[in-house]
Amino acid sequence: MLHTVYPLAQAATLSTPLLSASSTTSSSRSSSDTDESPATSFRYDFQDLNFKISGLPISCSQSYKSLAVLSGHIGSVSCLALCGEFILSASQGKDIIVWQQPDLRQFTKFGQGDGSVKALVSAGNKVFTAHQDSRIRVWKVSRSSENIFKLVDTLPTTKDYLGKFMKQSNYVQTRRHHKRLWIEHADSISCLAVSDGLIYSGSWDKTLKVWRTSDFKCLESIKAHDDAINSLVSSNGIVYSASADGRIKAWARDDATSKTHSLKGILEGHKDISLNSVVVTQDGSFVYGGGSDGYVMGWQGNKDFDSWKAICEVKAHKMAVLCMCLMGEYLCSGSADRSICVWKREINGGLFRHMVIKGHEGPVKCLQASPVRVGGGFMLYSGSLDKSLRVWWVPNYSDAARITSSDEKKSSVCQGK
Repeated sequence: MLHTVYPLAQAATLSTPLLSASSTTSSSRSSSDTDESPATSFRYDFQDLNFKISGLPISCSQSYKSLAVLSGHIGSVSCLALCGEFILSASQGKDIIVWQQPDLRQFTKFGQGDGSVKALVSAGNKVFTAHQDSRIRVWKVSRSSENIFKLVDTLPTTKDYLGKFMKQSNYVQTRRHHKRLWIEHADSISCLAVSDGLIYSGSWDKTLKVWRTSDFKCLESIKAHDDAINSLVSSNGIVYSASADGRIKAWARDDATSKTHSLKGILEGHKDISLNSVVVTQDGSFVYGGGSDGYVMGWQGNKDFDSWKAICEVKAHKMAVLCMCLMGEYLCSGSADRSICVWKREINGGLFRHMVIKGHEGPVKCLQASPVRVGGGFMLYSGSLDKSLRVWWVPNYSDAARITSSDEKKSSVCQGK
């Protein structure tokens, strides 16, 4: 059953995408990694792709061999990001590994803080990492020194603390007999997004906080959901938050001069399920959410949220959908069932299963597609609780196999209504 979409107000005018192919990012390494030499990893020459695999037939149910398996993390791989010439992978073991493209060589390691790394994003020449200790760390590219990834600040900043801690009105009740400054998260930060000079952080404490990238000051704290926030994404001036309360909410500033964000709309998922991931198309017209029941749901509308409708409901996996990413007309979903599904998006937002990828020995926790086209397809990176990062090539065949039986069509194809 598809659920109701609630329009609330007009949207705002933020503009910068969450990650761009041209963004440059950075970070710093921990002291224990100062003289560590790059670990040996599987190498693959991308120039060989056309010769090696461009002619392979694709079945929508086939297992597909990874081009590379990158190891080196001491804990489960929790998040990925493409940052200029590098791929960054972070883990629950507190470490972040920088992989050099295209040969996938381990370039360096960095990381700091109490608690595992939960999320990372890049913006300009900075990388922002979110941690289980409820803080955000800022890393800056510094090619003029040995420390290419240099820690430059931690949020909330000391300046922010000193400016607020003496005023009682700056404290909020987080649980019985316990208060915190409103600029602090009271639980793990689970996700980050960057847009138009602002950083957005979502947390298990149910709040969405807004930070300014120029001075890292916390500008706003929003009681966004009734349960943990699991995922954030920004597009065309709107920030979408997906939560364990089963809803995706859209937030935006009322105009370019507005200092606060307001709720613009609510997209309802299935009853009593957690929405673990949210993605939005580049033009902002389609939003997809991945649920703990294994379904991927989709909505179509406009930025004003006055005409949104549910269009998609696909049983994508046998177990919970943990992550998703978009690459052009393709949507990729990763699951606790250890598989990755690649879906072809139709003009009306419907989804056809393009292929199924298997190979991980644990749940697939994070996905990141590369915008660089290779051999008539694209590269897909996946991180898993099996502590590995795998690299896949997804072919872009217009005649890729589609589901033909009536039963499979009913469960795997979404048509606009």
